[in-house]
Amino acid sequence: MNKTKTKFKNKYFLHSLSDVHTSKIGDKTKIWQFCVVLEGAKIGKNCNICSHCFIENNVTIGNNVTIKNGAFLFDGIVLEDNVFIGPGATFLNDKNPRSKVYPPNFPKTIIREGASIGGAAVIFPGLTIGKDAMVGAGAVVTKDVPDGSVVYGNPAKIMYKKLFFKFAKLF
Repeated sequence: MNKTKTKFKNKYFLHSLSDVHTSKIGDKTKIWQFCVVLEGAKIGKNCNICSHCFIENNVTIGNNVTIKNGAFLFDGIVLEDNVFIGPGATFLNDKNPRSKVYPPNFPKTIIREGASIGGAAVIFPGLTIGKDAMVGAGAVVTKDVPDGSVVYGNPAKIMYKKLFFKFAKLF
C-alpha cells in the first residue's frame, strides 16, 4: 500500500504527488496525484480534481466542480459552478495550431453552470456549453450548445432541447 504523505494548505487538500503552482484554491477542494496545475489557474470551493489532470494558467474553475481523471484544460477555459467534466475530456484552445506559433489571445470557452461533459469528449475552442446542458461521451463539439440541450456524436448534434430538471430530484 502506498503511504504517500498529503499536504494540507489552508483548508484544501493537495496530494503529495500533485504538482500545483497556484495558491488560488478554494476551501474543501481536493487535488489528487499526478495533477499539474499552473500558477495562474483559479479553482473554487469544494472541487474534486482527480488524478492525471492538466490545468493551464488562464483557467477559471467555479465551485462544486468535478473534474475526472485525465482531463485537459488549456488557457481560456472557464468552468462555472456545479460543472462535471468526465474522464479524458479535452478542451482545445487554438483554432489553427502550429508548433511554436501562438495566437495573441486564446479564445474563451465557457462551460455554464450545471453542465456535464462526458468522458473523452472534445470541445473546440471559443464555444459556450449552455446551462444544464449535457455532452455525451466521445462527442466532438464544434458549435455552441444551447441551455438544457443534450448533444452527442461526431460532430455533436442536438438530440434533445431544453432538458431542465435536476437528476437528484428523481431519486
